[in-house]
Amino acid sequence: MSDALDRLRGGVAVITGAGSGIGEGLARYAAELGMKVVLADIAADRITKVASEIEASGGIALPVPTDVSDPAAVDALAERTYAEFGETTLLVNNAGIETLGFAWEIPAATWEKTLAININGAIHGVRAFAPRMIVSGKPAYIANTSSIGGFGIMPVQTSYIVSKHALLAFSECLQLEMQVKKLPIKVSVILPGPVATRIFADSKGADDPVSTYHRKLMADMLEADGISGLEAGRRIIPQIAAGEFWVSTHPEITREFARNRASHLAELTPPTLPAEVLATLGATE
Repeated sequence: MSDALDRLRGGVAVITGAGSGIGEGLARYAAELGMKVVLADIAADRITKVASEIEASGGIALPVPTDVSDPAAVDALAERTYAEFGETTLLVNNAGIETLGFAWEIPAATWEKTLAININGAIHGVRAFAPRMIVSGKPAYIANTSSIGGFGIMPVQTSYIVSKHALLAFSECLQLEMQVKKLPIKVSVILPGPVATRIFADSKGADDPVSTYHRKLMADMLEADGISGLEAGRRIIPQIAAGEFWVSTHPEITREFARNRASHLAELTPPTLPAEVLATLGATE
């Protein structure tokens, strides 16, 4: 694994959603490896703080406020990265938001924003960075953050789950395209398990009783049992460097979710929730 990490040292890492949580952890660990780190996030204050702390520790970091749902903003991120640091070694399309609510109750604008950030943000990241990675002819890495939720189904998290399933398919197809072109670019899909992030604290959407209960339940679970963003980064980046496609923070949980999904599809089981899960969601009498 150390030999694989050596291929990253001295390179350039671009991390979206780097202002907190997994993105921040990825940025900090990449800097520890000696990479020049570009931190992209819509929250300028957060990435400025993280970048300052990285530099105070002897690293090199560049904060670039970026709305990944805006194709022009992602293009500008790529231009700034290449102008400041040159070729990109590692691109992690990590930015994402959580939206809770019943599918028919979420406003159209909220649906559009969620899918634009969670899906299109990764698509635009690849579109903006991959062509120059290809031209360089050098080994490079692209990783897209999905979730173990990309193997699952859950009510009131519908928009989030839809987006994470989409990122699985996008990453798999992108990997095949790199193979067709015989390119030295490794593609990974990141499947985080419980990581203590702000995603539920920052989540938008409905305030119906089920969504409100679910938001608090998940936020409390992540706070109590989730690993830190930095620990997630330390688990994730070595797997990317090793060329792993499926990258997990919690391998056993990931395998369990994958097995359950495979069984569900193989048996064409109708979607349903056990009574105990309905009770957990606060949806029983």
